[in-house]
Amino acid sequence: MIQEKNENCKSIFEITPELKETLNVTRLALKGSERRKFMARIVKQLGTGGQRKAERELGWDRKTIIKGTHELNSGFDCIDNFSGRGRYLAEVHLPDLLDEIKAIVEPKSQTDPTFRTTQLYTPITAAEVHRRLIESGKYSDEGLPKVRTIRNKLNQINYSLRKVGKTNPKKKIKETDPIFENVHRMNKAADETEGVIRLSMDAKANINIGPFSRGGYNRTGVKAIDHDFKPESVLKLFGIYLPASNENYFYFSESNITADFMVDALESLWPTIKKEYGPHTIAINLDNGPENNSRRTQFMNRMVQFAKQNNVDVDLVYYPPYHSKYNPIERVWGILENYWKGELLTSVEKVMGLARTMTWNGKNPTVKMMQGVYNTGVKLSKKAMQEIEKMIYREPDIGKWAVEIFGFEG
Repeated sequence: MIQEKNENCKSIFEITPELKETLNVTRLALKGSERRKFMARIVKQLGTGGQRKAERELGWDRKTIIKGTHELNSGFDCIDNFSGRGRYLAEVHLPDLLDEIKAIVEPKSQTDPTFRTTQLYTPITAAEVHRRLIESGKYSDEGLPKVRTIRNKLNQINYSLRKVGKTNPKKKIKETDPIFENVHRMNKAADETEGVIRLSMDAKANINIGPFSRGGYNRTGVKAIDHDFKPESVLKLFGIYLPASNENYFYFSESNITADFMVDALESLWPTIKKEYGPHTIAINLDNGPENNSRRTQFMNRMVQFAKQNNVDVDLVYYPPYHSKYNPIERVWGILENYWKGELLTSVEKVMGLARTMTWNGKNPTVKMMQGVYNTGVKLSKKAMQEIEKMIYREPDIGKWAVEIFGFEG
């Protein structure tokens, strides 16, 4: 019922819960002009302050009420142009679509090898992505957007499908495809398995300290000097990236990035990883560099020690030779290079300060200067390495690029 009360010559109507339900059910049963005029009639009956009351108690939109009042008073109905509003985005109807697309292209995407852009390049075509989405069984051909829409979605999430010569690897070896298959399998298992955390580790190119032009854009107005001059010092940078949380840890040094340096950096990060994730296994993405390849005796020795001391298994997942740009942390180096390319890196403090303020997916990296001298050339004897080999497992046929170290005893 609508109960009418008179107060100061104004009509004030109280809308009961039963009436509220009836009015809204009736409104939803109507469409277009009929719905708007129905709302206008009810508001008119509510009297002074009717629009405000309908908005507050019934949840009706004032613009719709005003439009309906105009139609009611003029006797002319407004024609609705619903098709002119456009379509909803594909991800509104398919909320997991972007994640599914990313899961297909991410394993085979690489950063720009020149670091001049932050674009990601992938050899997979939009048509192939479309086909794999259907093969997954989660989508039908009729329910999935067309190939052109898939291409637009790939560009939307920063993947380039253009053929760019500079992204082609120098060459392949016969094990390249099996190595990539292992990388994709191990990374997928690490990302989906509870108790396993994946890291990506790599060293960046040396950073010359001085007023050098680095091919970027000078924001400071200070004239740079030629690269041929001797730098004041050379700074080294090693990074560890956690794909699961988009966290980055940068370790600077004026010494060498050796096998001992890398494991020391990992050991300094371990308390944080253990506290946040408590993993029983760490999967590490690496390139096949001279200081961290699986035939580098000191690197394997330190990694076995790390696994045993911290009661954790370690999977070393190497990318194929000449394909290091697929390693996820390379994308971080691309962002960093583009971030500071307009600056003159004239001091260690400035380099570290710029690194701290860089953002990756909205997060700043943790930056640390590693002290001490790291000597190159440290290695184990053949006899000592034979003992190390007893504590590791190498995948058949690709053992150099896929190594498991057993340290977890839980």
